[in-house]
Amino acid sequence: FSPQHLDDDTVSGSNWITENNVQHSLSQTTKTTRKPYCGYTQQTLSKREQAEQESLLAAIQWPKPPDGKTAFAQSTDPTHSDFVIVKPSRFFKVGDQLEVLVRMKDFQGKPKQYGGDYLQARIHSPVLKAGAAGRIVDCHNGLYKVFFTLLWPGEVKVSVSLVHPSEAIQVLLRLREERPDRVYFKSSFKSGRYSETTECNVCLPGGLPVCNFTDLYTGEPWFCYKPRKLSCASRISHAKGGYLKGLLTQEESLFFQSDVNIKRPILSSGPDSVIVKPKAFTDSSSMDRAEDPTASPSGYYYEDQWRSRTHWIHNFNKSDDITECLQGKVIHLFGDSTIRQWFEYLTAFVPDLVEFNLGSPKNVGPFMSVDLKHNILLKFRCHGPPIRFSTVFSSELRYIANELDGIVGGRNTVVAITIWSHFSTFPVEVYIRRLRNIRRAIVQLLDRSPKTLIVIRTANVQELGPEVSLFNSDWYSFQLDSVMRKMFSGIAVHFVDAWEMSVAHYLPHNLHPNEIIVKNQIDAFLSYVCPLQT
Repeated sequence: FSPQHLDDDTVSGSNWITENNVQHSLSQTTKTTRKPYCGYTQQTLSKREQAEQESLLAAIQWPKPPDGKTAFAQSTDPTHSDFVIVKPSRFFKVGDQLEVLVRMKDFQGKPKQYGGDYLQARIHSPVLKAGAAGRIVDCHNGLYKVFFTLLWPGEVKVSVSLVHPSEAIQVLLRLREERPDRVYFKSSFKSGRYSETTECNVCLPGGLPVCNFTDLYTGEPWFCYKPRKLSCASRISHAKGGYLKGLLTQEESLFFQSDVNIKRPILSSGPDSVIVKPKAFTDSSSMDRAEDPTASPSGYYYEDQWRSRTHWIHNFNKSDDITECLQGKVIHLFGDSTIRQWFEYLTAFVPDLVEFNLGSPKNVGPFMSVDLKHNILLKFRCHGPPIRFSTVFSSELRYIANELDGIVGGRNTVVAITIWSHFSTFPVEVYIRRLRNIRRAIVQLLDRSPKTLIVIRTANVQELGPEVSLFNSDWYSFQLDSVMRKMFSGIAVHFVDAWEMSVAHYLPHNLHPNEIIVKNQIDAFLSYVCPLQT
């Protein structure tokens, strides 16, 4: 995908809005073929957009178990399953591939005959605080291959975990398509002393009158039920409403048990570590410079420092180094709470960078920090709805694409974006549409100001339990992250691989990764802003 392949209608802005706020485009259009999802019934895609969407959805298709319901006893049991290292005692040196075979069994100890389980795997050397993620290949017969690249010498241990059995993934798929309302939102409407609150979402069941808050510029759909007495124009705020309960049948809930089949280790039936010898000579050519967002692994930890395989990372251990790097720059952080962590880290770590109180709600923003002496401006703003934040004022509810359209850009402008977690409860088309809008705005920004630096922070893994899994499973995040990497490959953006940085680390998974991981993300980010002059 490259900028010149963007549709003419997307770039030249020849989209128009009709009276009822439905966006049309002048190029030949095709309706989406999958079961339409509310706001999506109105989504008219150009042929190129349609083709891209179909290829993205095809790329994340997940293998299905055989037809019919699987009884819990026949579902994947991590305790009965095991893995073996292929040729564990052979001579390994840095740079070699390590292959691991995972064999899935059910609760009766019978080998599984089909794939579709979701696994995570890493290699690590605890003494060295070293770690890297593995690449998993589903053989569709109950066997999985995991490939690791050995990147440091010493004793290297293999860890594999079952995040969800294939039977649970089918439930997550069903929820994503059939229950996009499982997280709901609300808005307050106010006039004088009188106020009302109504439910909102990307799409609402019919029957009741609604307020159409579809964005005029991006066509992003958003609706609230109309208040009884007040007008739609009196909306003052957006907030998360809540999470639906009772989404699973008794049988389905057995596939989501914390100490049974959610993120459980799979143990080795033989040795679970190998000895890796150093390379005979330092071969620097192996440091592959082309930034490929799909390179595996994209990096590794060594002594708790992330080393990227796609760009040199320089450690910003002193606040002065950060000040020197950011001098004279404006840094825009857009997205969810996982990039707000960057704002918080930088503001806390750099003494001259002082938060200017905008009177914004805590944790919500927008936030701004200023260093007058070195002319640095750091800003954070959350992405547009759907967003599960406590209370966002309507006037501050903005879409990233529109914000990017308002940035002049240039060599002193830095933009970092992350958008993923709040989209996990919706059909993937909702996310594809959002990224398409953001991508168009990025391409236009880079077109008018090619020296602008744009960084995308990927998704990350998190702690999962029976509830969280239904709304925010790593599997949902993994699917969205795969889509994002494909949609942003081939345009001049840089990636901070928060995904691998959270999988490869020894600390327990957390939606908001620990400070040491955030520090490594910041080092990777700032290394794009201020590459080492070599």
